[in-house]
Amino acid sequence: MADRLSLEEGIPSNETQSLLHHQTGSWKGWLKSHCVKIGIIVIIIIIWFGFILGVIIADIKDPVSPRLVIARNGAVSAEQEDCSKIGVEFLKEGGSAVDAAIATELCIGTINAFSAGIGGGGFMIIRDSNGTAEVIDFRETAPAAANKTMFKDNPELARVGGLAIAVPGEIRGMEIAHQKYGRLPWKRLFEPSIKLSRDGFKIPVELSKRLNRYKNRILETPNLASIYAPDGKLLGEGDLLKRTNFSKTLELLSEKGSEVFYKGSIAKSIIKTIQATGGFMTLEDLSSFEPVVSEPIYGYYHGRKIMTLNAPSGGPVLLSMLNILEGFQLSREGLNGLNSHRIIEALKYGFALRTEMGDPPFIDNSERIEQILTKDYASIIRNNISDSITFEPLYYNPKYDMPEDHGTTHISTVDKDNQAVALTSTINLIWGSRVMDSETGIILNDQMDDFSIPGVPNSFGLFPSPYNFIEPRKKPLSSCTPIIVEYNGEFEMALGGSGGSRILSSMLQVLLNVYDFEKDLLTSIDAPRVHHQLIPNEVLIETGYSEQLINELKEKNHSISMVEYGLGISTIQAVMKLPNGLINAASDYRKHGIAAGY
Repeated sequence: MADRLSLEEGIPSNETQSLLHHQTGSWKGWLKSHCVKIGIIVIIIIIWFGFILGVIIADIKDPVSPRLVIARNGAVSAEQEDCSKIGVEFLKEGGSAVDAAIATELCIGTINAFSAGIGGGGFMIIRDSNGTAEVIDFRETAPAAANKTMFKDNPELARVGGLAIAVPGEIRGMEIAHQKYGRLPWKRLFEPSIKLSRDGFKIPVELSKRLNRYKNRILETPNLASIYAPDGKLLGEGDLLKRTNFSKTLELLSEKGSEVFYKGSIAKSIIKTIQATGGFMTLEDLSSFEPVVSEPIYGYYHGRKIMTLNAPSGGPVLLSMLNILEGFQLSREGLNGLNSHRIIEALKYGFALRTEMGDPPFIDNSERIEQILTKDYASIIRNNISDSITFEPLYYNPKYDMPEDHGTTHISTVDKDNQAVALTSTINLIWGSRVMDSETGIILNDQMDDFSIPGVPNSFGLFPSPYNFIEPRKKPLSSCTPIIVEYNGEFEMALGGSGGSRILSSMLQVLLNVYDFEKDLLTSIDAPRVHHQLIPNEVLIETGYSEQLINELKEKNHSISMVEYGLGISTIQAVMKLPNGLINAASDYRKHGIAAGY
């Protein structure tokens, strides 16, 4: 008995013997004389039990927020729990991080079709297990007949209808990634999403929220209403949702590959729908689409290598902001009012630099991008930041206004061999162009809205940027910024986010939380954040900051706009390899995300 207690409860053997065989005094006297020792023992048991729970390799969660996932072999962080788990199942089957990312993205496009899907496009950065890395840019492109004044008289056409649709790139981008890095059969990666679409899935909380928020938009769009309000009444949380035609499309893609999407029956159906809703995309636009495969750009932050994509992604802007902040040595004083002010000033400079970005084949600014990525340039910017006051937007030298892009999804994965993927995909606005091809069930993007429109100032009177005007085959600017971090030549983190222009500010602060303020991954993601995009000249601050810090920012002349925690700020998904070999994975609870691992 004494030995069993000693083993199971962590009580020292001699102490156990003393408790069991004590013979003097009454029971009450015994209890009184040993109450301190018993208390200590109980505390030891509680601490030990808590420690055991803390290291269990599982995706434990509670109803309030996702928990930090701790895994030994591989992990997937996505914005939807079932999709994260699907990705991990493929890792368990021996699939690569790329396999897991593709299967997870297909799932997201099936369930959370309001934010992503095969009717859109995006960016992917892949770090192979041998340490080599490359990026796949499958961002949508403007059709050949597009021109820079096509939305001048009616900007709303850039958001809704056939003209708003840019050439989708997701399927071809994922296929190239699979051909290079996949281990499992292409067809196998589609099977879970085919089943979800065909048999139906219960509407999760985040989709239910979006359906309620955009109820009128759904009900006024017959094709969308046929899915989300099949009997004339909007479906709600827990209701079964089926996408029968979409399941047939996924099955066809799984068997025939991307050719059927870009040249075959799917292509013909998509083009027919686009042209019937006012667009002028052609079969040749689809068939000629090719993703861009290239090397990543990179910078260093406190000795860590940060790999990301060049423009039209937000990669150069993020690296520049990290360079600016590195010289402040933020870790010395922590996240106080002064350092928060410095972060905001770096954001204002970053978004001013963003106005100079565009699609590289159409914008000859490679020398400018090289300049803004240097530590010397960051030092010049840092010297222009005042610790006592902020300034009006023109102080930061923007070249003109840029349109604000919108919602997306992000997936981060890592496998047992340290192959890692950061994949960001989007259809732009919620439910994209609101055009769904009924025959295929594909919901199409409205990515043309991410271009600037000549002569159309924004609500603040600022004119658009010529760097981002529409041209045939051109890609619009994006805030999507998937990154992979290395430390001492080894994989450390894959990170990315969704939420339009707020992706950049959110990713920046998560990185600072991890590397400057030494928070764990979950805490770094869940911590309240600030956002400033230069125009409008105000700081969005999530509730959760101290009143003292907010007052310090006001004293430095910042205009403050409070945002309820979880509303209006980007969401982040990340996986991270720890020095002890374990993997942490976390998904932002702001979008009810849950990561998974094994």
